[in-house]
Amino acid sequence: MSTPSRPPLKSITNTPTGSHAAEPGSVRPTVGEPKGAARKGVTSAVRPHPPRGDGRFPVAWLHISAPKGAVPTATSRCLCGRDRSAVGHRRVLALITDHTAHRDTCPLRTPQEGRHAA
Repeated sequence: MSTPSRPPLKSITNTPTGSHAAEPGSVRPTVGEPKGAARKGVTSAVRPHPPRGDGRFPVAWLHISAPKGAVPTATSRCLCGRDRSAVGHRRVLALITDHTAHRDTCPLRTPQEGRHAA
């Protein structure tokens, strides 16, 4: 019995033997090519330099959590390195007062004078 011959499933291409320059392709307009503003290079609506704020940014944060019927907690953090927390009514109220007082003494908020100013 002989099996029927089938064509090969993969084609093997010849490998080029030398180097040669690429041939330039033909320049033809493609279907759906843009003809308006996109083709002419009109800039988009995105600005290169977005507007900046007025120079102010947050320095200290006071986070208070007081769910109904639960014990309140609070956290006071500052960019100067201050990080305090409190649990309970009296301690949270004391931390709020301390956080408010820290705003006047924080080295990041008050201008430095003398040799520490540099």
